[in-house]
Amino acid sequence: MTTLDTGYVADNAGDIAYRMFLHAEMAGIPLILGLAIALPLGWLARRNRVTRLVLLTGSGLLYTIPSLALFVVMPLILGTPILAGWNVVAAMTLYTLALLVRTVVDGLDAVPDDVRQAAVAMGYPPLKRFVSVELPLAVPVIAAGLRVAAVSNVSIVSVAALLGIPQLGIYLTNGYNRTYWTEIWVGIVAILLLALVFDLVIQAVSRSLTRWQRVGAAT
Repeated sequence: MTTLDTGYVADNAGDIAYRMFLHAEMAGIPLILGLAIALPLGWLARRNRVTRLVLLTGSGLLYTIPSLALFVVMPLILGTPILAGWNVVAAMTLYTLALLVRTVVDGLDAVPDDVRQAAVAMGYPPLKRFVSVELPLAVPVIAAGLRVAAVSNVSIVSVAALLGIPQLGIYLTNGYNRTYWTEIWVGIVAILLLALVFDLVIQAVSRSLTRWQRVGAAT
């Protein structure tokens, strides 16, 4: 390993910030889209044994598709240019969905049955019971799965650099091709920092949605 160039970061601060923004966009938007799709699918999976089997098996298989192959196929499916960032967003949404459908089901399974029965006794229809009772209680489990998906997304997005799609992974490929370790370390550290920020944000949102846990612990 050669000596690190300490002036590289200062000289390229603007470029690093821009690529970090692009990376965050390609990893973050799929989290929102994947969660929005996984919530109703998880709800459907819990209502019927057959749909549960189909959705959990199908979503599990999605995650077995190699990321590089998915990045290559997406432009053919979407009709977008090979270097478009939306190809990565679409692929990462599928990966996020693969992780979160099971997480949502697990979270809903963790809701105590007596709480569910109490809501039924109070006349809550299925959809209102899901939104008002089951989903809030499932937040801790769903948030834990979302943290895993966030870190996974930040890591996998860097693979798209092999196709030339601009984001932090470009530092890894450029540094490797030039045997320039400073650029490689800039990419690694920036990706780790981005994953840490994602994790902290999800934890903060989860805490704000589960204040009932702290109230329950204090009483």
